[in-house]
Amino acid sequence: MSQLKDVLRSEIRNLNEKEAVAHLQQTLHQDELAGITFFCSDKYDFDLLTIELNNAFNCPIIGCTTAGEIGSTYQNDGIVAASFSSAAFCFHIETILDLENFDASKARAVCGKLTTQLEHSEKFDPSKMFGFLLIDGLSMMEEHTTANLHNALGGVEIIGGSAGDSLTFTKTAVFSEGKFQTGTAAIALIESKVPFKVFKSQHYTPSDLEMTITEADPKKRVVYEIDGGPAALELAKIIGVEKEQLTMEVYSTYPLMLQIGDEWYVRSIQSYHDDNSLSFACAIDSGLPLTVGKCEDLTQSLAKQVKELTDNFKSIELTLGFDCIHRRLEILETGVKEEVESILKPLNFAGFSTYGE
Repeated sequence: MSQLKDVLRSEIRNLNEKEAVAHLQQTLHQDELAGITFFCSDKYDFDLLTIELNNAFNCPIIGCTTAGEIGSTYQNDGIVAASFSSAAFCFHIETILDLENFDASKARAVCGKLTTQLEHSEKFDPSKMFGFLLIDGLSMMEEHTTANLHNALGGVEIIGGSAGDSLTFTKTAVFSEGKFQTGTAAIALIESKVPFKVFKSQHYTPSDLEMTITEADPKKRVVYEIDGGPAALELAKIIGVEKEQLTMEVYSTYPLMLQIGDEWYVRSIQSYHDDNSLSFACAIDSGLPLTVGKCEDLTQSLAKQVKELTDNFKSIELTLGFDCIHRRLEILETGVKEEVESILKPLNFAGFSTYGE
């Protein structure tokens, strides 16, 4: 981005709401703020944190709870945040309350409101703005919501992720319009006067191990059968482990992948149940062919991506990042946390581990 400090980044590990926000206020202060983004532990008292945030900042704020925050390190029990100068950015935020009934016409209405708020353009322009979407990670409406917004945004790219709750899968929340809410999403259209790039990184490639979902409940994201047999048993047999060994770490080591066009996308598993069904963290349906992914070297893949970015930008003030919880678990399981943190350092990372990105 530019040589000026258009963005300030901050992080803290402190579950005292008053002390944590006081630190953010001190480290993120700018004379004219366009907006604040933050990603916080679900262990905070939301009511107290709301009061402190609204007292500290007089600008648009968008944030959510996490399955772990990512700043200069992979942390828990704290907040990672960034402030954006109004000299370089404009924030326009809309809240989506009724995700169940959010459709194409409602997406057009939301994006129509965003169009009227533009300050540096008369229409959507992918070269001058990007969409930033945060959504309740337990809503099971991520793909549906994202697809409708994407179609209505006229080519403007969307980044973001699903809010987390430290892998308890009980309550995730999104912060917009001055409060935390569950069952909602918030879309921020961010106009930028400085160069930016939207990118995706993954270190999985398809293997020759294939399967087909033969019975599923798409609304609940539950798969009951794979290749005509009980889902968990069939999955365990295909990847060569016992059913009892199916854990989040195993799911991240043997990710299931779906090919759409020329791109491969991970279909993340959350857990298996006593009836041998599998709960997924993303859209799933009967008849889908899936392939077991192979893990390439995570650190090499990431280092290559970071080099490409640093070669393209003279300086990088901030990278907003949304990383699947499975990757965090893999990083911790394989003992490469400090190496990954070192690789990410030039990006000035601010983000979180998500229930879907």
